[in-house]
Amino acid sequence: MPQISPIVIFFASIITSNMILSNFLGMCSYLSISSEYKTATGLGMAVTLVLTLTTFINWAIYHFVIVPLEIQYLSYIIYIMVIAAFVQILEMAMDRYTPDLYAKLGIFLPLITVNCAILGVTLFMVIRQYGALQSLVYGLGSGLGWWLAINMLAAIREKLKKAKLPPGISGPAISFIITGIMAMAFIGFSGIFTIQ
Repeated sequence: MPQISPIVIFFASIITSNMILSNFLGMCSYLSISSEYKTATGLGMAVTLVLTLTTFINWAIYHFVIVPLEIQYLSYIIYIMVIAAFVQILEMAMDRYTPDLYAKLGIFLPLITVNCAILGVTLFMVIRQYGALQSLVYGLGSGLGWWLAINMLAAIREKLKKAKLPPGISGPAISFIITGIMAMAFIGFSGIFTIQ
């Protein structure tokens, strides 16, 4: 497999291979939390932190535990256990240090554990056979891309609260329309950075 520069992986994972706008992974919390910019920013930071660190931890576990012990059949379970443990630690820290944000995120904070974007990044990292630095950069870029997408949607939805929309497109429908338009805009950059 050709060696891809970490810089290309970083920018591609933010823009052209965005987890939300290219792969449509993590849509549940993306659509639910994006009604308020401040809350969306908090969830975006949490997802970025979880994506960055769990991708790197899962890379290390894959290469130093799963492959040497030949237990690839347990890899999904192990990845989910790592993600769940990390999210639990993050949840306790947020409850302690940012109780307002913790209360606003509600059920969506522990649901980061089952956010398909988190597991998807780990699985893409394994399938693409990234090295340690590539995996770390891919996790960080994917988190920043997810954060960028949810912040953009939240900002637009806050502005639309003051606008009069036709009844047929208010609510979830306008969120899907905005997401589709943002996805088309991000695909416009596909000639610059691409990862397969």
